[in-house]
Amino acid sequence: MTTDLTGRLAVVTGASDGIGRELATHLAHAGADLVLPVRNPAKGEAAAALIRRANPTAKIRLERLDLADLASVTAFADALLGEGRPLDLLVNNAGVMLPPQRQVTVDGFELQFGTNVLGHAALTLRLLPLLRAAHGRVTTLTSAAAKHARIDWDDLSAERKYRGTRAYGRSKLLNLLFALELDRREAAVSSNAAHPGTTLTNLYRTTPGPLRAITGRFAQSPARGVLPPLMAATAPDAGGRLYGPDGFGEFTGGPTELAVYRSARRPGDGERLWRVLHQLTGIGAGE
Repeated sequence: MTTDLTGRLAVVTGASDGIGRELATHLAHAGADLVLPVRNPAKGEAAAALIRRANPTAKIRLERLDLADLASVTAFADALLGEGRPLDLLVNNAGVMLPPQRQVTVDGFELQFGTNVLGHAALTLRLLPLLRAAHGRVTTLTSAAAKHARIDWDDLSAERKYRGTRAYGRSKLLNLLFALELDRREAAVSSNAAHPGTTLTNLYRTTPGPLRAITGRFAQSPARGVLPPLMAATAPDAGGRLYGPDGFGEFTGGPTELAVYRSARRPGDGERLWRVLHQLTGIGAGE
């Protein structure tokens, strides 16, 4: 049962489809006022219509945001900061997965690193004043791919060598590290991470055909995949934790708390990431 969120403000990135739309639907049902930042307004309007169909009284506002463009992140955050309403929940859900060739963001970063990691880090850091004011929560989507990922601190943007799966796993490990470090540093904000298991969404549209066929055998629907992120976003006392499916290999299953992956427990990595993120996003540590 989702916590009553009547009157609470929630921002969910990537809510045009998949896990994001499912999560936004649950939050609307719980009474939250939703701000859905989207890159594609037409897809955003279609998603909002589906959410309202399930929740006729839902309060939904669409805004423009391209996480692959740090100027767009700043503009969106500045607009919310200008309104001054405390932010109760931020869900960093949007993501890019497995481009077959290396692509870059507007700012020149490898697309998965620039979108999944830098875009969401910049968004979260800029919105911290509103999150602190509400004693709010940040839930960041990661992946089981983070479990076996490694961080090449000298090549975070995969300029020397690009492999889609490696870059994706690294971006998801960095998402997890960011979530844990944010919780450690921010006394007034609760931060955690969650992954939906293997859930068939549009993220898999760039997956090679044979791999996509295999994935389909070990996958669940977005209606099931949303449950771990929903738990992370709404359960009490959930800071500093990781949530995911309880089934074999964390592919599918019911929502549960997971042990934080060993890859995310290396001493010093969280602090190092924090410095790197402030440097690459251009956000001062005191902002």
